[in-house]
Amino acid sequence: MAGANKPKRRARSGTLQQSLEEIETDSTHHLAGPFRPQTPLSETFNLRPPSPKKYTDGRVTKENKWDRGSRGLWADIKSLRWAVVPSSALKLMLIPVVLWANWELLAPFVAKDLPNPFRPLLFISHRIPDSSDDDPRYAKGYGDLLFIAYYIIVWSFVRQSLTLYICRPLARWFGIKKEGKLDRFGEQAYAVIYFGVMGSWGMYIMSKLPTWWYRTEYFWIDYPHWRMVPGLKWYYLMQGAYWCQQLLVMALKLEKPRKDYNELVAHHIVTLWLIGWSYLVNLTLIGNAVYLSMDLPDMFLGFSKLLNYIQWDRAKMVTFVVFLGVWTYFRHWLNLVMLYSIWTEFDLMPETSKQWSPKDGVWLTWWMKYQIFFPVMLLQIINLFWYILILRILKRAVTDFEATDVRSDDEDDDEPEDKHDKDD
Repeated sequence: MAGANKPKRRARSGTLQQSLEEIETDSTHHLAGPFRPQTPLSETFNLRPPSPKKYTDGRVTKENKWDRGSRGLWADIKSLRWAVVPSSALKLMLIPVVLWANWELLAPFVAKDLPNPFRPLLFISHRIPDSSDDDPRYAKGYGDLLFIAYYIIVWSFVRQSLTLYICRPLARWFGIKKEGKLDRFGEQAYAVIYFGVMGSWGMYIMSKLPTWWYRTEYFWIDYPHWRMVPGLKWYYLMQGAYWCQQLLVMALKLEKPRKDYNELVAHHIVTLWLIGWSYLVNLTLIGNAVYLSMDLPDMFLGFSKLLNYIQWDRAKMVTFVVFLGVWTYFRHWLNLVMLYSIWTEFDLMPETSKQWSPKDGVWLTWWMKYQIFFPVMLLQIINLFWYILILRILKRAVTDFEATDVRSDDEDDDEPEDKHDKDD
């Protein structure tokens, strides 16, 4: 009888329609799930954390490997749990800061002419020597890897601190009690903060560049764009560190995986590929434009999810409609504008730059046109798939506006069945 109550597996779908229907009803999917009708906040069942299970021989099940409690700094370092334990991330953050500060204080007396070896961890490096103090410029270099490594730790601390100490208490204030929804609310609140800040920062940086507002001919004119203004380099490397941190947490399963785990890991890998490649080949101006087209829609998406979690239905509908307009403009229209530029304006770059010569900072030989076009086009295809899904979500939200209780968040609180309990 053990298998009598097991849910039937869904048939494998082979069409776009079937795939969309499966995703649309999947309450754990990162895009569709949060817009499912939620369990009423007034219900208070299953609020106590489950007590540890005991086997028939008296042994107790292992502790939750996704908890955020520290097991000691050295243990957290060895297991990489510092990425999800804010106290350990803070300690790691402070080590380079203390070392840098000590060098600054003591170097004038013992090593006056030596540069601070800890500076590349905390600040951007590789300033171009002939750039003026009024208009400093920076190149890329190996010190950027040290910067990214340090700020992976910084983002770990920021993410977990905001999620645990600000977002989760805020969710409880709104009446959310279940652990699964507390986690999801925290994730989306952090996403709203991150993408709001980075989207605004990216817009400010673009306003200081010749590419404002999507003047795409300047993606190519005067290429290579390797003499970066400080703000652009800070922005690019901070984005790279953020996405590395996100991939680290997911790839090592330092947090409880979701059903769409593989989809999200693939998304992060593609994002890092675009970041790394555009930075390497000195295409930072078009990279800034792509970043901006991604970040602002994600902020509105996360905010719509938050409103659904706290069940402000009318506000959610208004925000979702605004989000749909923002998504359409940024992720589709501007993406198509960039694709058109790649295809038709690629040759606006100087003739001397149309070669593969890394030592001169130029990489854009003729076939690079297609290498740039393909991933941006792939991004458009992915966005179109999500766009269709978003339209279906909007249609369902309008037709099922009064729906309230389908228990769409329940599965977040369930732990996988332990093999020792199968016969209980």
